[in-house]
Amino acid sequence: MTVPLSILDLAPIADGETVTSSIAASVALAQRAEQHGYERVWYAEHHNMPRIASSATSVLISHVGAQTSTIRLGAGGVMLPNHAPLTIAEQFGTLEAMYPGRIDLGLGRAPGSDQNTMYALRRDPRSSERFPEDVLELQAFLAGDSRVPGVQAVPGRGSNVPLFILGSSMFGAHLAAQLGLPYAFASHFAPQALEGAVEAYRREFRPSAQQEQPYVIAGVNVIAADTAEQAREHHAAVRRTLAIGLFGNGQELSDVEADVLLRRGAGTHVDSMLTYSAVGAPGEVGDYLRAFAERVGADELITAHQAPTTEARLRSVTLAAEAMERLAA
Repeated sequence: MTVPLSILDLAPIADGETVTSSIAASVALAQRAEQHGYERVWYAEHHNMPRIASSATSVLISHVGAQTSTIRLGAGGVMLPNHAPLTIAEQFGTLEAMYPGRIDLGLGRAPGSDQNTMYALRRDPRSSERFPEDVLELQAFLAGDSRVPGVQAVPGRGSNVPLFILGSSMFGAHLAAQLGLPYAFASHFAPQALEGAVEAYRREFRPSAQQEQPYVIAGVNVIAADTAEQAREHHAAVRRTLAIGLFGNGQELSDVEADVLLRRGAGTHVDSMLTYSAVGAPGEVGDYLRAFAERVGADELITAHQAPTTEARLRSVTLAAEAMERLAA
């Protein structure tokens, strides 16, 4: 591949599916990615979202790890304000002991939920203000050099699970550069600050024990299909799903009703979220991904395969990898 490809999987629960079938689909997705040379699969922590089954991120990683053998697995990310650093060190230290050399830990500052859900999680609304200090505390637990006297992460200490800072604003870019950590930008849904954040990160980067050089992972949506027409149909379905999820007020709406939402203004917001999207037949997708990586200076692309069915997502994973391989040949 001209640039490494990875996958972000939210374990989506489509119409007619259950959490059980969604998790089975995530296993199949990771297995397909492993077969086609993807670097890693990450799972994102979200709560109180009826269409997303990746809330218990470390549990899902453990399940997928048992049914794959080489691909890296991790969080993209754990929303650290929702957790004590010691708890996350123990969870990911356990995963590293189970799957040595395969575990990543991406960290986000957003709560990944609304205020009522934050209450249900028993989190302090101000916990995000401690994010930089919590990252350092977590890193120390994983290194076996605890900042809390008399407390060690077991499992976890000495595992040195690699950390990544996730972000969609300048805050994450500055922090990742200051700490000398890889930086993953969520441009698959929040594209506005991408180029400025990457530029600032590279300019301010300070080498660390984990990372000698800056390393940028950029998120991009992918809908690859055998024909451009199929890809456009899948893209239209994705736009409807996002419109319903964001503006449908919890209602189950038909395609016709979703199209009305899109025309009444939801389309502007949805299309902004999907700014960076590779949609089309394999050749089109490969060209888009290569140009996108060059434009933003990405060292790796993490792809969110947005097709509306499991079968279509698996096909998209295969076609995108094959397209990049042809470009590299």
